[in-house]
Amino acid sequence: MTDASWPPIAVMGAGAVGCYFGGMLARAGAPVTLIGRPSHVEAITRDGLLLESARFRQRVPVAAATDAGAARGAEIVLFCVKAPDTEEAARALAPHLAGGAVVVSLQNGVDNVERARSVADIDIIPAVVYVGAEMTAPGCVRHTARGDLIIGDLPRREPADDARRRGLESLAALFARAEVPCRVSDDVEADLWMKLLINCAYNAISALSRSRYGRMASHLGVREVMRRVVDETVAVARAAGVRLADIDHVAAAWKLADSMTDTISSTAQDILRGKRTEIDALNGYVARRGAELGVATPVNQTLHALVKLLEETA
Repeated sequence: MTDASWPPIAVMGAGAVGCYFGGMLARAGAPVTLIGRPSHVEAITRDGLLLESARFRQRVPVAAATDAGAARGAEIVLFCVKAPDTEEAARALAPHLAGGAVVVSLQNGVDNVERARSVADIDIIPAVVYVGAEMTAPGCVRHTARGDLIIGDLPRREPADDARRRGLESLAALFARAEVPCRVSDDVEADLWMKLLINCAYNAISALSRSRYGRMASHLGVREVMRRVVDETVAVARAAGVRLADIDHVAAAWKLADSMTDTISSTAQDILRGKRTEIDALNGYVARRGAELGVATPVNQTLHALVKLLEETA
């Protein structure tokens, strides 16, 4: 049963990430419409969305559709499409957005907001997503780890826009009502790059080895490859002027496996399903940006090339 105190919410791209966060909002009483592939829409329309986690297993009634027009009237849209589909999905969504609607990009990569804004007049907010989730069958999402968000604003406003900040705080509170931890960042660009370096360290290796994160991080040889990936990505970020936190980024990347031991990367899931991956927006992006900035990225280049080969084979 939906709760009238919630704003209407649409999820553009109802894959694992979209179904998890959309499902958590619907479970809390929000009126949510999932927009996704026909097989998932048919299953969700018929049986509801099956959410499986360590804490609960529940079928959540939720509306589902295949067309972007289903976002019409939504006050909040979770933009969860794969990075390569950003421009196409932004164009499809834009004509249906209500005035004042807020779009939140829950995507891998660091340039999706810029790309979406370049093709459509959309007020889009970047979010950094930390969640382990996979679609185990049409209309069924398995939650394996975490499930928290960081939101912020691009470009950074100096001085801060108080009204914008209040809007972000309200959005974070809305997620919190649905048991989704969410904080507002003062420098979301740095947070996006932190997530990028973690994705670059885990996603490709998980796909190439078909391994989950705990196994990867316990292998000494793999840890050394991950270290080199992180060092390259940090060097590119700093050359690009990103103000990364002054921490041990390699240790932070390895530590992720402690909380996401049973997680398999989205890149690995795409390969197993014979789908196009996001590797161009991950290791491929670091390699391209590094070439532009004169920073060598041989390990990122290698992982990108190997995943592209595997993607073509699959």
